[in-house]
Amino acid sequence: MRLQALRALRPPPTEAARVAAPPYDTLSTAEARALAAPNPLSFLHVSRSEVDLPDGTDPYSDIVYESARAYFEKLRREGHLQPDPEPAIYLYEQHWRGRVQTGFVALCHIDDYERNIIKKHEKTRAAKENDRLRHNQTIGAQPGLVFLAYRDDPAVDQFLTPRDAAAPLYDFTDENGVRHRVRRVTGAAAAEISTAFARVPAAYIADGHHRAASAWRAGQFFREANPEHTGDENYNWFPACLFTASTLRILPYNRVVKDLHGLSPTEFLEKLRGVARVSPGAPPEPAHPGQISLYLEQQWHGLDFNLPAGGDPIARLDASVLQDRVLAPLLGIADPRTSDRIDFIGGIRGPGELVKRVDSGAFAAAFSMHPVTLGQLMEIADAGQIMPPKSTWFEPKLRSGLLIHLY
Repeated sequence: MRLQALRALRPPPTEAARVAAPPYDTLSTAEARALAAPNPLSFLHVSRSEVDLPDGTDPYSDIVYESARAYFEKLRREGHLQPDPEPAIYLYEQHWRGRVQTGFVALCHIDDYERNIIKKHEKTRAAKENDRLRHNQTIGAQPGLVFLAYRDDPAVDQFLTPRDAAAPLYDFTDENGVRHRVRRVTGAAAAEISTAFARVPAAYIADGHHRAASAWRAGQFFREANPEHTGDENYNWFPACLFTASTLRILPYNRVVKDLHGLSPTEFLEKLRGVARVSPGAPPEPAHPGQISLYLEQQWHGLDFNLPAGGDPIARLDASVLQDRVLAPLLGIADPRTSDRIDFIGGIRGPGELVKRVDSGAFAAAFSMHPVTLGQLMEIADAGQIMPPKSTWFEPKLRSGLLIHLY
């Protein structure tokens, strides 16, 4: 695959912690507003610009995109975002809960995305894809990194260890307790990394399918609009952080449902016994694949399913088992992508969030899932298949507004 050094637009080191923000799609408007309000440098004023507009503003209205453009220009004009003196590949370390993962931040080519050298495992939603496309076109940049994984490769991974003792460009800890350290690699050393990646056969989108799809669409738009297109323009590339697979951790993506489709809790449990072994008093977090924990009427129940052996890798996923044996036939949720009777809770929030949602009365039941493995993700992507919606949750998240690619 192709990898190229990025001449990033980035904050000065003294302001990085205040500028860098969570990804736009991990926060509700209320959560984004609470983080951005006391911090005028937060990139959320750009990536979620509705936080500066009246409550109830349509997030897809013209004023939202114009507000993003104006704030982006303000941050640049006031020197809070500055162009790097030269292109670089950045080593991005994340320290969290006793673990460290380090990735290469660089530019990937949109043609590799189109040719499936950069592989996908989920469908994108048109509204979200269109939103990021318009947002990035309006500000003239792609501020969010696509999170990619590649199979461990010693020829590449040797470059993850810094070759000098220079202090990192950035070193700060965010509001979630994640420490972010970034180092620059330039010149011949960066070229060596690009050369090593030329032998990597594929990378896999771990997080950021909508960011990748909108980057590809933006590239197509600019190509068609440029009669002198050469292939060297910035819009042919998008920024990504590439991690070696063995260092990554996937958290579960849990489910909550608003009602039991006319069933009483007792009736629902009885129907469940027809498709799974039901064990009252189970732990909130399932111990192994094929086991799902159900929270219902202030009690946890274990649901043990017989997983199909071999065959379709999609059918063996716990999310597929839950959908095919419980959500669709028992609860009438045929399409979780479009149903307003189901919601999805990232594993970072833990089972306590599931208890909170159900005990509040807003939801009738919750399903705590066992996490998908990266091997399963790669197997499915290699087969050209699509995982069920909301199957994976990667932590820690990459910060937006830290290393920005200008079109």
